[in-house]
Amino acid sequence: MFGKPEWFERRKYGGWGLHPKTWQGWLYIAVMVLPYIIFQSLPYWDETTRTYVTVAWVLFLLLDVGHIMVNLDKDEREYIIEAVSERNAAWAMVLFLVAGIMYQSITSALNQSFYVDWFLVLALFGGMIVKTISNYYLEKSEI
Repeated sequence: MFGKPEWFERRKYGGWGLHPKTWQGWLYIAVMVLPYIIFQSLPYWDETTRTYVTVAWVLFLLLDVGHIMVNLDKDEREYIIEAVSERNAAWAMVLFLVAGIMYQSITSALNQSFYVDWFLVLALFGGMIVKTISNYYLEKSEI
């Protein structure tokens, strides 16, 4: 694709994703962001055109950055560090989701009108399903 994996490295602190490792990575970000900012700043286009361009731009960026992230070179130690970090982040998210569901359940029960945000419940069950499928697949593969 357009960006090269050797221009970037895995973001280790402050979230997920990648950040520039070389000047080409910084140039890539400028080339990808500045035309979009200029396009949105100029008053020549209607709302529909802006929406279509934004959707196309975001899709292109997601595909290109996804391609870069998949092809980043990592050694075995980096794989282990990332796996443990992702596991810890997942457990923290599960803890907060469960706490949120419990809070909503208790407060709505006290108000005598039961309400739970079902997207939180769906996120928990979706994670459980993905973990189950991953465990099954990894146990069957030759790891």
